[in-house]
Amino acid sequence: MNIAVLIKQVPEIDLVKVDEAANAVVLPSGPGIVNPFDEYAVEEALKLKEAQGGKISVISFGSERAESALRACLALGVDEAILITDPSFDKSDQQAVGKILAAGLKKLGAYDLVLAGKQAIDDDSAQVPAAVAGNLDLPQVMFVKKIESAENGIASVWRTTEEGYDIVEVSLPAVISVVKEINEPRLPSLKGKMMAKKTPITKWSAADIGLGDDSVGANSNTNILKVSSPAPRQKGEMIEGETPAEIANKLYDKLKQNQQL
Repeated sequence: MNIAVLIKQVPEIDLVKVDEAANAVVLPSGPGIVNPFDEYAVEEALKLKEAQGGKISVISFGSERAESALRACLALGVDEAILITDPSFDKSDQQAVGKILAAGLKKLGAYDLVLAGKQAIDDDSAQVPAAVAGNLDLPQVMFVKKIESAENGIASVWRTTEEGYDIVEVSLPAVISVVKEINEPRLPSLKGKMMAKKTPITKWSAADIGLGDDSVGANSNTNILKVSSPAPRQKGEMIEGETPAEIANKLYDKLKQNQQL
């Protein structure tokens, strides 16, 4: 089974600052990390390869800084890493990123499955995997907690819902985003880290993937009007009582007082 995994290099969230005067998010200068949700997608790809054989390609869109994230995946045992990078793609919104990654997958060619984390921790939009599927006209299943089987052109997966989960069958190739309940990502070995340092990373430009669309980059449809820090969380209050009933009554009175009931 040939699997493509979409990953994103994200900043360490604790180091991100908001400059409200400049209406901008100030990112740290370090190399960043692999988006944590994408680590579960990489692990699931490795497990499928171990069970069925095949090839794993990790693909990322971003600047040269994303190389460190791709090498982190190579250290785990993926077969190849591809970086899509071009100055014309700067300031692409999530829908544009979906179009760019879809063009990269078209160039990649034969694959049986596309995996991705459910969302990136820096924007929390959860739009890109679905946008990729839409641009490729592929079936999609989002927020999957278990891949029960993936063979003979059919995948059976557990898709999380508010009530629990649905068991869904989808024809392959398909795009599947995963949640952290799906597995426990492994750590890289020393041998893997050494090999990752030497493995070349394939780089594709806009011309390489045949994309000169005017809806990507600065021409994306999303306009940022204002950037600000989240409002500080209100201080909590401890409600105590001798019995559960007393505590419940006090909570009811407090909520009623604050007009929340």
